[in-house]
Amino acid sequence: MELGSGKKTSSSQDTKRTVHDGDIQIQSEPSMLELSQKIRAIAARSTWWDLYGVDWAVIVFWEVMFLLGLWLLSFPDKLPFLAGMLCIGLNYGMIKTKASHLSIHNALCRSKAWNKFWKYLFTEFQGSFSVDAGHDIHIKIHHPYTNIIGLGDSSTWRVPFLPRYTYMFGAPMLLPLLAPIVGLGHIILERRVVRFLQCSALISSGLCVQTMLVMNAAKLSALKALLVIYLSRCLMEIPYLHINIFQHIGLPMYDPRDKPPRIQLMANAALNLSRNPLLDWNFGHSLVNCHTEHHLFPQLSDNMCLKVKPVVKDHLLNAGLPYHERDYSERMRYFIKNYQELMVKMPPITEFAGIQ
Repeated sequence: MELGSGKKTSSSQDTKRTVHDGDIQIQSEPSMLELSQKIRAIAARSTWWDLYGVDWAVIVFWEVMFLLGLWLLSFPDKLPFLAGMLCIGLNYGMIKTKASHLSIHNALCRSKAWNKFWKYLFTEFQGSFSVDAGHDIHIKIHHPYTNIIGLGDSSTWRVPFLPRYTYMFGAPMLLPLLAPIVGLGHIILERRVVRFLQCSALISSGLCVQTMLVMNAAKLSALKALLVIYLSRCLMEIPYLHINIFQHIGLPMYDPRDKPPRIQLMANAALNLSRNPLLDWNFGHSLVNCHTEHHLFPQLSDNMCLKVKPVVKDHLLNAGLPYHERDYSERMRYFIKNYQELMVKMPPITEFAGIQ
């Protein structure tokens, strides 16, 4: 049994504040301040290609894959048709994770105006989700309150009435249908009428455009084209669900009245999965193998998270903090074996809940 340390670091006694220096937010906790200065120095020496270019090349590659998918759908044979659905599904996997995630964090470019444009393009028009829900749930809650019980504890991912195999491998097939409902529902609950109309228009127009493209390419009816889109979007939903639960649930959790310093919180409450070429380049490093780095410096692009990873790992270990790394298959076995404790029963309301 691996447990987070119950002891407070000396930095918990210090006053904390945030200093903005360029694109890097420097925390004033001694250990976090030192790490932030290291990351700022790396960012200052990095070229535009390192900061943003690599990730844009990956995004463009997957967007081209969508066009390739449309071309393959035009063939009457089954094999090219299935290959076309594969390309469209991989494109959607990138859009709903890497592209939307980076744009929500304003990590695609320096310009706030352009980041806003990419945010609505990738998240709503192409991803069929709500920018408002993404920002409110992910930026305002998940990041500042990672694994804080009752706030960012990932409890929204729990569906206790579902059996383990149904949840792990069947339920993700509903996510393409639930995404626009959840996104728009969030706006309704917030009573943002104008935004509801705007988001509905963007999601609807995005789906209409994609449906017409599939109809024209494959010579299908609207209903069959929608079915092709839905099945394609299901392709990467199983690993999408898995990474969202593997990287936080089962890790140390904290009482909201006793929240530790940021660096201690993120070191204990986030986990990196081992390198996986498909997931790394489709979902992005910040969501897969550099998740700890992303939680410490969410404004960094995927490529920059990968670049600073050795520095972050060395700093945390030298500071006596954990650096969680696990293989995807290992986490899979762990969750299937301990499904009842992790996904059905709520974790104990104590300062820490262990990771095995």
